[in-house]
Amino acid sequence: MHDTLDPTGETMYVHEYQQMRSAELIRRAEEERLAREVARGRRAGRREAAARTAESESHSSGSRRLRLTRTA
Repeated sequence: MHDTLDPTGETMYVHEYQQMRSAELIRRAEEERLAREVARGRRAGRREAAARTAESESHSSGSRRLRLTRTA
């Protein structure tokens, strides 16, 4: 196994450093995947809510604007 000196002068094994770096990258990737999944879920929820709102408004019995007869 090869060893190298880190900036503080302590000996670190290259393999151990690579394992730590790999673990950190895996953690970051998992956090990013989770963040994307949460964002996707929120967007889907907003779309569903908007669709329900639009559907309920299109089937409402009352009219939103007052219809006046045209005067001559």
